[in-house]
Amino acid sequence: MVLNSDDTDKAAAKGRNSTTGRRDHQRPISSLPAKPGLAARAAASKILAAVIDRKTPLDGMLDAEGGNPAYRVLEDNDRALVRAILNSALRHLPRIEAAIASMLDTPLPEGARALHHVLVVAAAQMLYLDVPDHSAVDLAVEQANQDPRNRRFAKLVNAVLRRIGREKQAILDRTSNVPAMPLWFLKRLEAAYGREAALAISDTQLEPAAIDVTVKSDPQGWADRLNGIVLPTGGVRLAAFDGSIPSLDGFVEGEWWVQDAAASIPAKLFGSLAGKRVVDLCAAPGGKTAQLVLAGGIVTALDQSASRLRRLSLNLERLGLKAETVVADMAKFEPAELFDAALLDAPCSSTGTTRRHPDVLWTKGPEDIAKLAALQERLLVHALTLVKPGGIVVFSNCSLDPSEGEQLVARVLANNAGVERVPISPDSWPGLEAAISPLGEFRTTPSMLPMSQGFAPGLDGFFAAVLRRK
Repeated sequence: MVLNSDDTDKAAAKGRNSTTGRRDHQRPISSLPAKPGLAARAAASKILAAVIDRKTPLDGMLDAEGGNPAYRVLEDNDRALVRAILNSALRHLPRIEAAIASMLDTPLPEGARALHHVLVVAAAQMLYLDVPDHSAVDLAVEQANQDPRNRRFAKLVNAVLRRIGREKQAILDRTSNVPAMPLWFLKRLEAAYGREAALAISDTQLEPAAIDVTVKSDPQGWADRLNGIVLPTGGVRLAAFDGSIPSLDGFVEGEWWVQDAAASIPAKLFGSLAGKRVVDLCAAPGGKTAQLVLAGGIVTALDQSASRLRRLSLNLERLGLKAETVVADMAKFEPAELFDAALLDAPCSSTGTTRRHPDVLWTKGPEDIAKLAALQERLLVHALTLVKPGGIVVFSNCSLDPSEGEQLVARVLANNAGVERVPISPDSWPGLEAAISPLGEFRTTPSMLPMSQGFAPGLDGFFAAVLRRK
């Protein structure tokens, strides 16, 4: 398990108190003073363990009020550091694990998961963040010393991380061809898109997503004012910046809202909705609801979460838009009068959003995708009963898996003679023609939408299809 004898001996010497001859890691934990930054690293390790080992979604643990206790007690700057560490660790996890494994003669013991997370957190800082190596190493060793499970491995932690620091560039070069996603999901992407496209998607998720906004009007004017560029979707992509979104021109006035370019597509597939009654199913947080209102629709926004609908209402209030809100389980929703159109942006595996949510591929597995696909199919079949004959249903989600998209829609069409597909024309989407399938369905992947210098490329992975009730 250990490195070479030189590293091990030096690490052991570092762990011994020169005055007493006693090893520091044998001191009682209570006598060890807290080092600056230690609490942030400890929080990052705990949260990483929750994501990887217990499949706990990251967003909830990083909530300022209801999140992980170790995170909530931190100051704002330490919270920002924890978020940066976790995002980097999860984006690059297979490469980090490959780097650590290459430092060991034998794998870590099966019961050493806490030690594994300490090493991953430290290595993420050293390889992918602007954190001094000595700080990452020192705090990781301190973490090991303060944990009874890891105390005996403190010198190993020191040796492994010091070698990573010395060989950093070689490690980055050596692991650059390691796909940055779980093997099970990479194989699913290969089956759906081919090896080259799957690897392109994997590489794209290594970088954070761009900031896109949907504007009420005048995209070019807002692009000029916000230092952005107009997208093929009609939205605006902002140049990289580290400021506050609410401080930007037009936010308080409700002239625009943050919405990924791909997420803005489904609502646009209806065209004009002037005078039509539209239901936005699973509506919160409301970006698509706002689009439907702007398209002229008389909109009912439905969601089973009252708190999420309250958030939607606040968002619409800022934008100066109005929609009726209904708290209901859409699977059981039966309106007094059928709608002209319905948007079902269905709950899904969210595998198309890994640039924003790098925990997704580590908290979900094939069984989750299968369950969610079955749920979406039931919801889509029910959504088709909510519109009048001739009414339109746009079905969408942010999954990359065809079982939640193309295959699902094909089954619904095969099993429901009273439904037909309305093909989307590539000519209507200049700049995104490659995202329209031969059947006329939308399929974006994160590796699409190249950008000029200064603007992050890509967009979320999305599927969308237009169906008509006969």
